[in-house]
Amino acid sequence: MAYQKYTELEVWKKARQFATYIYNLTSSFPKEETYGLISQIRRCSVSVPSNIAEGSGRQHVKETIQFLTIARGSLYELETQIYIAFDIGFLIDVQLKECLEQIEVLGKLINGYIRHLNNQTPKN
Repeated sequence: MAYQKYTELEVWKKARQFATYIYNLTSSFPKEETYGLISQIRRCSVSVPSNIAEGSGRQHVKETIQFLTIARGSLYELETQIYIAFDIGFLIDVQLKECLEQIEVLGKLINGYIRHLNNQTPKN
C-alpha cells in the first residue's frame, strides 16, 4: 500500500472540518449541558478524525480498517446525539438538516476509504 500522510486524506480533512463545525454549533447549547450533551457530542466529533489519523499510523491495512470502523461508529453515535439535541430543542430544523447532510457525506467517505483499502488487501 502506498503511503499517504493522513493529513492529505480527504476523509480526514472533512472529519476535522466537521468537528470544528460541531464545536461552534454546540457553543449555543445551554451552559448546564457543558458536562452532559455538549461534552458527549464534542468527544464524538473529535473521535472521528482522531481515529482516522490513528488508523493511518498503523502498520497493517486490517488495523487501519479497524480504526476506520471505530471512526464510523463514533459518527453514528454523534448522529444519535444530534437527533437528541434536536428532540429537546437545542437545534432547529435547519441545523439538524445541515448536520445530517454532513454526517451522510462523511459516512460515505469513510465507507469508500474502507472499500478502497479492502480492495488493496490480498485475498487468500
